[in-house]
Amino acid sequence: MADPAPRGPLAQHTHRLTAATRASNGTLRLAEIPFLTQLDIRLDPKGPAAGAVGLALDLHLPTQPNTVARAGHLTALWLGPDEWLLVAPPGGERHLERRIREAAGEEPVSVTDVSAQHTTLLVSGPRARDLLAHGCALDLHPRAFGPGRCARTRLGRTQAVLIARDTHRAGFWVLVRSSFATYLTDWLLDAATEYLRDA
Repeated sequence: MADPAPRGPLAQHTHRLTAATRASNGTLRLAEIPFLTQLDIRLDPKGPAAGAVGLALDLHLPTQPNTVARAGHLTALWLGPDEWLLVAPPGGERHLERRIREAAGEEPVSVTDVSAQHTTLLVSGPRARDLLAHGCALDLHPRAFGPGRCARTRLGRTQAVLIARDTHRAGFWVLVRSSFATYLTDWLLDAATEYLRDA
């Protein structure tokens, strides 16, 4: 008998997210995107490893604070002067880690697989910014936090990484520790009540 498909941290709340999306009458879309590959990378941005890793991934690690670089299915988030989060489709952790380490060679580099520690919530739709603004201190106006921007922040009382997706209509990814994912889901659904016609 085949093993059952793995369930994301929010699998038991999928129906609630789907119901809220339906009740918003097109103004919100809420969903979990589980199992994304997430690698935390630490290296000297001015050292040879940075360029070598960029070439190996065909993706230059962003050096401007709170920005995102994308190439194909890879997304690199600036988290600090010498820290990035590489996000990719599920299942690519080992392959990507090997590529990074081989490219860095003898240069100091830290690659930590944090995929299992986090899950991702999609928040999109015309009311996405309004919903997130209920519990986020960032200025989420498109001029301040438009496509290509990311930031570590607090949403509700939860630490998260917020990513503005590649178009305004694509909304946001919210990367949150799996242990806080249910709390954040409850918070989002509560904050979304005013946008739901059946609330």
